[in-house]
Amino acid sequence: MRAGTPSLIDASSLILILDVSRKLAAPCDLTELLELIIKTGREVIGADRGSVFLYDEEAKELYSRVATGEAQIRVSIDKGIAGECARKRQTILVDDCYSDPRFNQEIDRRTGYHTKSLITVPLIGLDDKLVGVLQMLNSKADHFGPDERDVAELLAAQAAVAVQRTLLLEERMIKLKLEHDLTIARDIQQNILLRRLPRCPGYSLSAFSKPADDTGGDIYDVIRLEERADMSPILLLLADAAGHGIGPALSVTQFRAMLRIGLRLSADMDALMHHVNQQLLEDLPNDRFITAFLGILDPTTHQLRFHAAGQGPLLHYRAAEGQVVWRDPSTVPLGMFKDLDLPPTPPLVMAPGDLLVLLTDGFYEYQDAAGQVFGKERVGDLIHRLHARPTSDILGALLAEVRRFAGSAKQIDDLTALLVKRDA
Repeated sequence: MRAGTPSLIDASSLILILDVSRKLAAPCDLTELLELIIKTGREVIGADRGSVFLYDEEAKELYSRVATGEAQIRVSIDKGIAGECARKRQTILVDDCYSDPRFNQEIDRRTGYHTKSLITVPLIGLDDKLVGVLQMLNSKADHFGPDERDVAELLAAQAAVAVQRTLLLEERMIKLKLEHDLTIARDIQQNILLRRLPRCPGYSLSAFSKPADDTGGDIYDVIRLEERADMSPILLLLADAAGHGIGPALSVTQFRAMLRIGLRLSADMDALMHHVNQQLLEDLPNDRFITAFLGILDPTTHQLRFHAAGQGPLLHYRAAEGQVVWRDPSTVPLGMFKDLDLPPTPPLVMAPGDLLVLLTDGFYEYQDAAGQVFGKERVGDLIHRLHARPTSDILGALLAEVRRFAGSAKQIDDLTALLVKRDA
């Protein structure tokens, strides 16, 4: 308080502020906290209405979470009385708002409320951090004076730290909830990946998937088309949605579900591709798509019929010739064009010892600390050296080679692989 004998209102204000300080120290919801600050401010300062504007540092804006009789308001700190209070971190008293050029009359016109006087106080938290602004409207004593200013500043000092603490707790809770939701999403996605690949007589298969984030935009699947037949053809899937994270994870999970439902309805491979493409066109944003390899391997004829919708390159190792053969995608990615062109693709013949290596681009485009990519050549060389080993060994060696190449560089894209080898 200012020099002199404190008035009765000063003493009662101090009692209320001491009481509210005790309440502010207790954990509570941010909305409840702001309502308590407004209620106390109206009582000790003698105001008709009040608002707490929180500071959005990134947007350089003040926004209201609580305003008595008002909806949320957002204002730039470059404008108005509240903005000047935040910029200069000084209390502002105005006796006649309509004669002050800084006052924005638009809110009054919109709400029908008439603001005559106001007091605006900065909320400065720990480490001199701007938390927001406390604003009280229309003094019941006709104007706000020095005593009201002192009381408002005392209340603001107590409120700022409490608001700052509550905001930090709220951010922490939001982060924890997001982490919990991502954990659930990751578990769901991981659970739909096959723990044990179906058996295909005369062949060995291995698969791997590791997202760059909690959830990933890659997926693989292997499906026996005739459950009761020992020599049943198997369907092979490797798909990669544009981007990585929760959005692409939802896309490829939906894609796999549509594929399995289509198989249950006995759709052939071409029909599956057309129907899935149409559905993805309806569901995906314009800048999103899915690349996918879809093939059917017949273990009796050793022929693999396939479509590679934007998915490539495909690596076919021919054991008899000791040759790595690269194949490009056979058509465009799914979810981009209404009319999907599916040209006849010559079947891939799997001779004894042959190996099919399906990798998402996270392998080929993996970068080391200098920005150099792993590339096709390193993949081809490794397959040529290790083709005679079991697929599990080849896959393990490939992953180890990628990690050795990358060194300390962070994984920035999802890694998914599916290897199929005919027994020698």
